[in-house]
Order: sequence, then C-alpha cells, then structure tokens
Amino acid sequence: MGDGADWGSEAPAGPRHEARERALGLLYEAEMKRSEPLEVLAELRVPADPFAAELVTGVAEHGARIDELIAGAAERWELERMPAVDRSILRLGTFELLAELGTPVAVVIDEAVELAKQYSTEASGSFVNGVLSTVARQVRT
Repeated sequence: MGDGADWGSEAPAGPRHEARERALGLLYEAEMKRSEPLEVLAELRVPADPFAAELVTGVAEHGARIDELIAGAAERWELERMPAVDRSILRLGTFELLAELGTPVAVVIDEAVELAKQYSTEASGSFVNGVLSTVARQVRT
C-alpha cells in the first residue's frame, strides 16, 4: 500500500453502502421528476438491488410518518425549504431508523452523513447528523 493513497478518507464501501447510494439516487430522481418513488423503481430497466428497492419502497409507503418525524426534528427548517438531496437523505435515514432495527443507530447516521458530504455540502453532513440524531432518540429506545 505504498502508493500514497489516504485509505482513511475514503467513503464507506460495500454492498449496503452502494444500495443506499442507489436508493438515494432513485428518491432524488422521483423528487426531481415530481413522481412517486415506486413509479421510478418500477420503470428501471434493470431491477435495483433488493436492499435499495426495500429502502425506496419503505420511504414511499411510510412517507407521511417519515416527513412528520423529520419536520419535528429539523428545528427552524421547513421540509419544503431543504435542499432536495438533503431531504432525500433524511427520508432514507429516517426509514432505516424506523424499520432496519438490526442496523445500529451509529451506522445509519454515519452512512447518511457520508452521503450528505458526498452529494451535498459539508454543512449538510452536520445538519443530517443533527436531525437524524433527534429522530433516533424518538424512535429507538
């Protein structure tokens, strides 16, 4: 490994991270098209990874509850005023906190923060961390 690469600064890798990335892309696409996430999922030429499909489906089916939790946790931020990518990341993370009980809270939040840093801004990482930490305290005991 003497190639000078900084291995510690790389984004998380692995099939679940890739599935989260794919789910984020599909949720963001649905938002940009003003379409339903399940429609975007159904229109794929190649089916999404099962975990990515589960995440998108879960966000679609529990959208009202997810948005309610995010809105309550995002002090002084209206859901509609958040950047679309941040909103999609928060929806994805909130669904995981609600439904993927086998995934530790820290993993859910870390993954969401990494997605925010990669696809939004550095400030978005802190925002996502704060909102999801508040949601986690409400839904995980």
